[in-house]
Amino acid sequence: MNTTATQNIDHAVQMAYEHTSLLKDQFVNMDFITQYTGLTDKWFYKQIQEGEFPRPVKFGRSSRWLKSEVERWVQVRIDKARAR
Repeated sequence: MNTTATQNIDHAVQMAYEHTSLLKDQFVNMDFITQYTGLTDKWFYKQIQEGEFPRPVKFGRSSRWLKSEVERWVQVRIDKARAR
């Protein structure tokens, strides 16, 4: 198999994985995020403006975040705190 065909297959597998994993994920709102972290919505919106927290996915006027992205963001902060 040539390199281009292999790359196309690899890309197709990656896209299928991303699609499947997205189906297993869920969208959460700011209420969930503030309850999960104990931090305020105002603080999070400031972090979004500064590029320090994932931007929301907009559904009309509603803002939602992928739960996996929120969990990953928290885990990175835990890992940084433990690395000191």
